[in-house]
Amino acid sequence: MKAPAASPLRYDRLDALRGAAMVWMAAFHFCFDLNYFRLLTPLQAFTRDPFWTVQRACIVSLFVFCAGLSQAVALHAGQGWPRFWRRWAQVAACALLVSAGSAWMFPRSWIYFGVLHGLALMLVLSRLLAPIGRGLWPLGAVCLLLPFVAQHPYFDPPGSNWVGLVTRKPVTEDFLPLLPWLGMMLWGLAAGQGLLRHRPAVLAGPLPPGLMPLALLGRWSLSFYMVHQPVLLGALTAGRALGWW
Repeated sequence: MKAPAASPLRYDRLDALRGAAMVWMAAFHFCFDLNYFRLLTPLQAFTRDPFWTVQRACIVSLFVFCAGLSQAVALHAGQGWPRFWRRWAQVAACALLVSAGSAWMFPRSWIYFGVLHGLALMLVLSRLLAPIGRGLWPLGAVCLLLPFVAQHPYFDPPGSNWVGLVTRKPVTEDFLPLLPWLGMMLWGLAAGQGLLRHRPAVLAGPLPPGLMPLALLGRWSLSFYMVHQPVLLGALTAGRALGWW
């Protein structure tokens, strides 16, 4: 009699960490949307006020770091290139939808290389670089530091600013260039490889029941990412049409 297949290991702690990043992101976007509808007093400068810019940097750092951890888990589980490309295609397709939606809503500052666009490129690069193991730490550090020491006007136009070595930030609603953010993903990948080798319980250990909703959210992070802004904007638009504010 054939033995039943073992259930795949669930990394609840990693899922919960990713879920926490998604909740923080949604709260940030809700504040941004309130500001867009001029419902915050005083109006906020989301692109200049350190209170908001630092939050965005922290949210994106956590999100990208978790993506690196997830890459380590996928490779540890023996994920092959065919399955990787299927998941990658979902991310890339969602990136195109974000571009299309932002071009309709913000035609002068549409998103041509935002979070999902950057993730799509970084996922491929991190997958290719995963075999260097501990070398990911210094390489990640170089990626994080390079934009601060090697800026050049060549990288300012839209055709090349996705690299990240810009002298000025482009006019767009969201921007996640390759540098420095690849460094954060490589650090997540390196951390995941080390934890899975020496302390796997840090990622796969038991999770308090009260945090299980975060883990569930983390397992559906791409879906949540795609629907949360349309839902928030739709609710605020409906509220304005009904005269609630």
